Amino acid sequence: MLTHEQLIKKLIKRPAVKAEVERIDREESVLLDALLKARHDAGLTQAEVAERMGTQAPAVVRLERSLATGKHSPSIATVRKYVKACGKNLVLQVA
Repeated sequence: MLTHEQLIKKLIKRPAVKAEVERIDREESVLLDALLKARHDAGLTQAEVAERMGTQAPAVVRLERSLATGKHSPSIATVRKYVKACGKNLVLQVA
């Protein structure tokens, strides 16, 4: 039986799987960059964003880290709260 890590190493060798993982990584990287820019432009710390969102600072840390690592994708509602806390509006576009 394969371990989780062994399975991932095996699957990532498939071109279609590798391409999908790379696509997701790019999209989440763009989202993370936009969120961090919004927070920095607003001059807010993670704790200040959390307070405005009605949550605790560790939740914002986890949100930003999850996008950086690609281990979790936040919901649109969560992203909307984060963006609003930074004084911005979320605009989704399908291309």
